[in-house]
Amino acid sequence: MSADYVSGFVALIGRPNTGKSTLLNRLVGQKVSITSRRPQTTRHRILGIKTGEREQVVYVDTPGLHASEGSMMSRYLNRAASGSLEGVDCILLLITAGGWQEQDEPALMHARRQTCPVILVINKIDKQKDHTRFLPMIEGSREKMTFAEIIPISAHTGAGVDDLEHTIRRYLPAHPPYFPAEQLSDRSDRFMAAELIREQIFRLLGKEVPYATAVEIQEFKHEPKLIRIEATIWVEKDGQKAIVIGNKGERMKEIGRNARLAMQTAFGSKVYLGLWVKVRAGWSDDARVLRSLGYGDDT
Repeated sequence: MSADYVSGFVALIGRPNTGKSTLLNRLVGQKVSITSRRPQTTRHRILGIKTGEREQVVYVDTPGLHASEGSMMSRYLNRAASGSLEGVDCILLLITAGGWQEQDEPALMHARRQTCPVILVINKIDKQKDHTRFLPMIEGSREKMTFAEIIPISAHTGAGVDDLEHTIRRYLPAHPPYFPAEQLSDRSDRFMAAELIREQIFRLLGKEVPYATAVEIQEFKHEPKLIRIEATIWVEKDGQKAIVIGNKGERMKEIGRNARLAMQTAFGSKVYLGLWVKVRAGWSDDARVLRSLGYGDDT
């Protein structure tokens, strides 16, 4: 290990749908957090670990910070996000190239409270054709708080991400690695299997149904040349169950097929996936049920 080796924790925060999980996957070089076009896809704190010859960066992906504290699930998401800032060496505050929004305020407020360096990351620059807007946006951002750096990027295309990584390294302390070099995440394959199913629900189902669903893995078993997975999709109403299943079961088959292919890529093995849909009324506002489904373990 080189004498100038650095290692530290870097939290990604921002309002929902600023591209935190997409950026995390780009930085780590492998999918460790699910993504969709919908806000609040991420529900847990997830570590993504990037190990190089001279550094190890432990990225902390968080649920999007938002003002609403309505349901117990909303309160859990905010606690998971704000709690993830404790003890980190650096924070990446993400906004989009569309400019500051009112919904960015909760994340900005949390960033202002921290004593560690905060880097403002302006994401999705590939979506903004008029790049002359960036300079006024950067200047306006400096008035909101003292950012250590302001860096425009596209997590989708990779533009600016190398610059971001080089910048992050400057703010990490000299320290040996926290995790083995081969480890990419703190989450288990069982957890990832549930997330990959939930990812397809968010991608394939419209309206509010994805937010009323949770996934529970009943069985995760390694067999010769095969991983056998049995999972339940929990919903809150009978009507939601019908939507998840779809006409003649077609939507359920599509969710299962896409999730199984994603698992095979993630786990490097053939996968058998058995899926069931069941109704559990009010699960998202019941503390006991939330704990049984794994919500609260990372706060």
